[in-house]
Parts: sequence; C-alpha cells; structure tokens
Amino acid sequence: MDLNIIKKHPMEISENYIPQQTRFWAKFKQQHGWNIQAFHLKMTESDNVITYADILVLNKKIASDTYMAYVPYIPFEVPENFHYGDVLEQITESIKSYLPSNCLFLRFDVSWETPWIYEPERFDENDNWLGNPAPHIRELRMNFGTRNHSLRKAGTDVLPSNTVFIDLTKNSESILRNMKSKTRYNVRLSGRKGVTVRRADKTDLPTWYRIYRETTLRNHIHYDEYQFFETMWESQEADPETRLELLIAEKDHEPLAGMILSMNNGRATYLYGASSSKKRHLMGPYKLQWEAMITAQQQGCQTYDMFGVSPTADPTHPMYGLYRFKKGFGGDLFHRQGCWDYVFNETEYQVFRTEEQQMQGYHN
Repeated sequence: MDLNIIKKHPMEISENYIPQQTRFWAKFKQQHGWNIQAFHLKMTESDNVITYADILVLNKKIASDTYMAYVPYIPFEVPENFHYGDVLEQITESIKSYLPSNCLFLRFDVSWETPWIYEPERFDENDNWLGNPAPHIRELRMNFGTRNHSLRKAGTDVLPSNTVFIDLTKNSESILRNMKSKTRYNVRLSGRKGVTVRRADKTDLPTWYRIYRETTLRNHIHYDEYQFFETMWESQEADPETRLELLIAEKDHEPLAGMILSMNNGRATYLYGASSSKKRHLMGPYKLQWEAMITAQQQGCQTYDMFGVSPTADPTHPMYGLYRFKKGFGGDLFHRQGCWDYVFNETEYQVFRTEEQQMQGYHN
C-alpha cells in the first residue's frame, strides 16, 4: 500500500457523516485548547484500489513538555485487502513530521468494525458475543505485518466503541414494528400521556443543562461545564454542512428529557442526552428518541447513531442500562475497534497510560 499525504487547512476539509471529523468539530475543539491540523490522504495499491479522505488531527499538551495527538473516529472505510495496523502505521509515519517534536503518541479512535465479531471462539453456546479478547491478544493482531510494532490498545476509549445504528430509510411504521414490544408501547404511552417534544434553540440551553447535570450526578459520571455546550452550539456556524438540534421532551412546560442531536451528510448522531428524575412514569426519553428519528428523517438522514452502549448484554457493565434502552429501538449493534495509540516513547507512554486509566471515561 502506498499513502500520499497533503496538509490542508482544517476549515477546508470535505464533508463527512462523522461529526467529529467536520469543520464544526475543528472549530469547537479549537475553542477548548486543541491545536487542529488537517490532511488529505490518498491510499493506493498495486491493483489500483484507491481511497481518498480528509482527516482531522487534534494536538494537546498533556504535561509541561509533552503532547498527544488524536484522530477522533477515522472518517473512511478500509478496503478488505488492507491490513488495519499497516494503515494506521503508514498514516502515523506520514504525518509524524507535522506533529509537535515532543509528541508522546498519536491516538486513533478507530471507527472500523472489530474483527473479533467474526471469530467463532468469541461466542458462547447460546451464540452471544463474548466481547473482545484481552488487550495483548488484540495488539498481536493489530501489529501483525507492521514494521515497528508500535500500536497499543489504549486503556480508555474516548468516544463510544459500541453503538446501535437505526436504519432511517424505512418508513415510520416499519421502524416502530422493528422495536421491542415494550419499547414500542412506551413510545406510544408517552404520547398518550401528553408528552411532547419540541425543537428548542440556544435560549433553552440552560434548561437542558439543568437536567443534564442532574443526570450526571444521578449516574456518578463525568460532566462538562455549561460553557462547553454553549461553545458547541456556536461552533456549528463554522460549518454549513453540520446541523445541531436541541430537542426537549416535556409535559405542561416541565422538561422530562433532552438531547443534542447532530446531523451530518446523511447521518444523525445522538451526541449528548439528559433525563429528569421526576415523572419517569411518563416515559419522556422514549418519546424523545422517537422524535429524534423523525426529525432526522425529515432532514434527509439515512442512519441514526445512538452513540454508546455496553459491548454485550452484561448486567454488571456500567453501560448495560443504555444497552437495554437503546437496543429496544430495534437497531443493529456495531462494535468499533476503539482507541489505539501509536507510541513514539514507550517508557513515558506507560507512565501516562497508568495515570489515564485512573481517570473517568469510556472503558473496555
């Protein structure tokens, strides 16, 4: 495989269905202390297989004299005859000279499907997937055929590595029929009880943020400050191809649930969600998800990414509740490969990795 790299301005990257690889995201992350770079990639092989893509690379200082680089969700598919590890290695080696001289590693949030979903030994007697094997086993496979064997499975996944995709090309009745009966019942029950969903605007961000903070406190998870979302909302102006919708489910003007929905080049993504602890019997989150699908369809989206579940139906997993809730909408589970680090300094990287694993985030 041959790879050609051309540096370009982040505000000139081409359209993409992944929100984290858009001009909107570049502007947004720049406002939060990241240095943004962009590159145009062209991959060719002897049989003239060609893949073109623009890619965002984010750089940030992680210590007084050390940086990390990060590629959020690789924005292209790899032909079947290309080896994943080789592609990641060649990308890294091609852009290495553009990164800070004291960059410790380049992290890829690999959006490609994990190959372990096709290994028979990774399933139990009831045909349930057991998840990915231990990191060292995954590293052996990822580094096979590479020159430097420098790819390490990160101890934490920045963006969700497991999700549910809903096919929005079907009509609304087909989508409803594909839901689990309890989910379909709750969607309709919420409507009968008078719950409505409105497309809000920036003036409603404080309302949404209140229930967002309530959600994070209830579930003991990391939260972002209000300014984070305010900047996100304003950053969409940098990219006419990105549309954000603030949806709020309510009854009698009392907010029950809300979300920030992103729509990019045919894909809708459930970026951030929140739900109130009050009046949960009204099933506001079910109505909210249903209206998000309808809104996305109206805007021409073909796919809805529900953005984050546990990898398997494991009741002990901290994201199992999201698995049950989102899988009820009848979509297809998709298992990404998660974060992989191409390491430039192994000794210092292991120190950073130990510290990072003590922080909150999406973990394998």
